[in-house]
Amino acid sequence: MDQKTVLVTGGAGFIGSHLTEALIRANFTVVVVDNFNRFYSPSQKANNLSAVKNRPHFFLHRADIRDVNILKEIFSKYNFDCVIHLAAMAGVPPSLENPRLYADVNVIGTICLLERVKEFGIKHFIFGSSSSVYGDRQVGPFKESDSTDKQISPYGATKKAGELLCQVYAKLYHIQTTIIRFFTVYGPRNRPDMACFRFLDSLMKNHPLMRFGSGNSSRDYTFIDDVVEGIIAAVKKPFNFETINLGNSHPIILNELISTLETVTGKKANINKLPAQPGDVNQTYADIKKAQSLLGYQPKVTLLKGISQLFDWYTQHYQ
Repeated sequence: MDQKTVLVTGGAGFIGSHLTEALIRANFTVVVVDNFNRFYSPSQKANNLSAVKNRPHFFLHRADIRDVNILKEIFSKYNFDCVIHLAAMAGVPPSLENPRLYADVNVIGTICLLERVKEFGIKHFIFGSSSSVYGDRQVGPFKESDSTDKQISPYGATKKAGELLCQVYAKLYHIQTTIIRFFTVYGPRNRPDMACFRFLDSLMKNHPLMRFGSGNSSRDYTFIDDVVEGIIAAVKKPFNFETINLGNSHPIILNELISTLETVTGKKANINKLPAQPGDVNQTYADIKKAQSLLGYQPKVTLLKGISQLFDWYTQHYQ
């Protein structure tokens, strides 16, 4: 079988870099496009790719997905079998502060990429979406068929817009498309703005933990290795058009996350209790029956094991 070539946008980021490594191990040629923006340290993103940067079937382009001319050059240079679009401005709170930037990158950037997919006749597209599109649903688990019409953050709205654009291009231009909704992914290389990293960092530095809300909100924490397995299954099995949740289907309340971090680090948290943040949801909870049926997806990593791996990575890179 010929070696397949995959484009991963945002490939230097948290999910993208893990996916890139796994694709190369699975004998894919991987082209990464990432602009190394300053949402968090570009040096961490460069370090994320240290394991693959000298591999013969890895190619890195420092570029912005909104730069049409550079995208055209990249699409002209390689013959992509699949495009995996993970590049985005991420996170709910910062989207409230800069909604225009989120719309520009997550909506206009997605259009720029889909236009190149159309122009160069790429037949397989995977879009990284988010559980944020479900809004503040009070009853779980969340099914892919549930309504996503009630957004409560600019981030969620831009991800919903991206999904709709993918649907349009899939229909009009016969692009096999899979939308993957990620649920609170965590693990080594976690973005510094994410709760698992922030709480761990505060514990290790003996700083107060900034806990927003009562501590009874819950998240469907999903370990990075499980998510990557799900994405690779989607790469290997194109669909005409599908939307698929990748979660753990086992929500954990915030206070339990803090307790697990205390167990792993051997430190006691000093909690600074703050009001709930605007745009935050009470829970995320993935129904993963569709992923299990279509992709053979089965998350394996418990919170304790996953936090232990995050802790090991943190002590190697931040101590």
